[in-house]
Amino acid sequence: MATDYDAPRKTEEDVSEDSIEELKNRRNDKNSGKVDEDETEAAESFELPGADLSHEELTVRVLPRQADEFTCASCFLVRHRSQLAEERNGQMYCVDCAG
Repeated sequence: MATDYDAPRKTEEDVSEDSIEELKNRRNDKNSGKVDEDETEAAESFELPGADLSHEELTVRVLPRQADEFTCASCFLVRHRSQLAEERNGQMYCVDCAG
């Protein structure tokens, strides 16, 4: 934050008066900052560790293998052909696993 050194300076008395007024204003404004929120709706969006998710469904769309991809025989990650380091006995290995 830039400081304006040409601005008139306040005395300690002015500062204490300003701060008292600011505190009064903050006390009055304390409730104005609250947001009306439905607590039930907010609680439903949280997922707790160990929660029972057996009623939830998961939808996954599996794409077919692309011509420029391979699956590493070591880490089993699908990688782009540019990540292919070597091929041994018909098995492809990525640059991270080839060593």
